[in-house]
Amino acid sequence: MTVTEYNQCVDSYSDSLYRFILKHIKDVDVAKDIVQDTFEKVWRKVNDVESSNAKSYLFTAAHHTLVDYTRKAKKQSVYNEVVENTLQHNKHYSDLKDILNNALDKLPEIQKSVILLRDYEGYDYNEIGKITNLRESQVKVYIYRARAFLKNYIGKLEVVI
Repeated sequence: MTVTEYNQCVDSYSDSLYRFILKHIKDVDVAKDIVQDTFEKVWRKVNDVESSNAKSYLFTAAHHTLVDYTRKAKKQSVYNEVVENTLQHNKHYSDLKDILNNALDKLPEIQKSVILLRDYEGYDYNEIGKITNLRESQVKVYIYRARAFLKNYIGKLEVVI
């Protein structure tokens, strides 16, 4: 990849990469740091990365950086055990975005990652597998489980609206 291609890569993918990371951690400053680290990793490998694979490489590097950050943060925080019955909401909201974001926050990290990559970023199963180091069948299972949880959590659309 040339310097011009790298700059185009930064211009083209920085916003979507930032949104992807921010959906996971909800901390603007940390999300910016992870995006910066990701572009730094790409810059270090600029001669090894082809411009046609830059987007996948970026999201893969961002995913791995995010996983490292999450593992480190979990060691520093205390877990609260979640009871299955508390994972349903019964309030009536008109803001579906808040409900969906709350539901996404309750997903395990890997399920959240694959759902965001598939439904928010538009990657296909094979690309998600490459980014997350999972087999395509595992990606499909995680997406199915995440969607089933989201469906159960949100419930009927008529109740939410």
